[in-house]
Amino acid sequence: MRSFTTFNIQYAHRFYNFKGEAQYLHGHTGVLRIEVEDTINPGVNMVFPCNEIKKTAWHFIQNFDHALILRKDDPLLPAILDVYEKQGIRNGAPTNQMCGPAFDTELAKAYPECRLVVTKETMTVEGMIKIVYDLLKDKLNIAKISFNSGDNSGSQEYHPAGTMDRCPMCGILLDKNGVCPKCGYRKH
Repeated sequence: MRSFTTFNIQYAHRFYNFKGEAQYLHGHTGVLRIEVEDTINPGVNMVFPCNEIKKTAWHFIQNFDHALILRKDDPLLPAILDVYEKQGIRNGAPTNQMCGPAFDTELAKAYPECRLVVTKETMTVEGMIKIVYDLLKDKLNIAKISFNSGDNSGSQEYHPAGTMDRCPMCGILLDKNGVCPKCGYRKH
């Protein structure tokens, strides 16, 4: 069975070297849907609490919300960073409250202090799906990710490998020591 949650994110990007309208800097409202598959946990009668899917994913996804997403070879990138430096916000500002953790993967690097994500590939709906899966594959038993952005939509199905060890009291993933980070339950 599956549980899922949805995120609405606002972001700006452009398709560097693209021969169309998307080569210009522009913004989108994106809708990201993450589906998690597993057995129904008998203690809580659910696959995975949707609010916990949201918390787990938002930890990383918030880096994309109200952010600028540029490909690493885009010549706008150094110019943006220079402007942020001159403006005094390169290393953050008091109003920048939605900072997720910085991450640096093969596909993307987040600079939460300046609301910027730098990607290896052009940020398409397919690219977002690949990045999100890469960030969350070890944290959630992902069965499908869908992303809609403007008139563009994409989805990818995955084949989760078995079940994850979840808390019988609240349903979330136990840590490597068999302890629930939410309620403190310890697996015997």
